[in-house]
Amino acid sequence: MKKKIVYTDEPMGDVEVVADFLPSPAELAFKEDGVKVTLALSKRSVEFFKSEASKHQTQYQRMIRRLLDSYVEAQSTAASKAKPTVRKRAAI
Repeated sequence: MKKKIVYTDEPMGDVEVVADFLPSPAELAFKEDGVKVTLALSKRSVEFFKSEASKHQTQYQRMIRRLLDSYVEAQSTAASKAKPTVRKRAAI
């Protein structure tokens, strides 16, 4: 049995309002076109994703796809904010 939560009437301290970051239902329903690829992953990585997927009742391939999509989104955002750098060639 789970431990029962006991609530107290103590002050909460400093409270910070967080902006809504959840996607809208329309964004969740949108399905992007997929491209099938063949990819060799380490056994350790596949076992990890399979284990985590079973804990969350989802497919491990879907978890990997979402991880890659999140990475691409973060990198695209970071790249658009970064200033281009000009590198000089080393003297030969």
